[in-house]
Amino acid sequence: MSTYRISQLAERCGVPATTLRFYEDAGLLPAERTPSGYRVYGEDAVERLGFISSAKLLGLALEEIRELLEVREEGVCAAVRTRMVPLVAGRIEETEGRIAELSAFSAHLAAVHADLSGPAPAGGCGPDCGCTTTAAAVGPVPVTLSRTRPVPVADPWREAPVACTLGGPELEGRTQEWRQLVEQAETREEIPDGLRLTFPATAELAGRVAALAAAEQSCCAFFDFTLHLSPAALELTVCAPEAGAPLLADLFGVTA
Repeated sequence: MSTYRISQLAERCGVPATTLRFYEDAGLLPAERTPSGYRVYGEDAVERLGFISSAKLLGLALEEIRELLEVREEGVCAAVRTRMVPLVAGRIEETEGRIAELSAFSAHLAAVHADLSGPAPAGGCGPDCGCTTTAAAVGPVPVTLSRTRPVPVADPWREAPVACTLGGPELEGRTQEWRQLVEQAETREEIPDGLRLTFPATAELAGRVAALAAAEQSCCAFFDFTLHLSPAALELTVCAPEAGAPLLADLFGVTA
């Protein structure tokens, strides 16, 4: 049976070695050790890693994936499916809730944009000029893109492992998406633990920023995103713990 060192498995599966180590620490991907202490994986690790990656794409949490792997090891597909069905149903419910929230946010942006694009009143700003939006009209703003599962810490992203579950072409594509988006920022400001980007307040751009931030958080739980709407601008704040500074710099150009 084929065996792999960690670098070989990373190359075979297109997953960074740092992620493989993280999976081992999380109890998802056990490794044997050589007498000299090197990690060695069997051929079953390839299939196991494929299942982990698939479960991550479904938005499942690490503890849920760990439980599924335990069921999967029993060798009964029907049991795995029985456990997966309610988990996937839960992700559908969460996703539909997020879509509804983003749709309302996008619709409000479009209304504000249309109002601001019309003739301005004579003189200075006033309560009815359209430059000031009430909280009741805006709805749930700011939109904080964070995991919906309860976490018993004030800032769960500070406690999340600094590891990305993407690899190979997926990671390259995601990085390129962020860099193209960051280029559209009108201003950028470095803040403690991260940075703040300001974009034009357009519905199309708001949807892109929100969707990309949500996708990023599904593979990098250590990032914290906050999206804030003001009448004239769309503001994205990104934070990461100290250990995540290199990845923050790679995606957003922050000095690590």
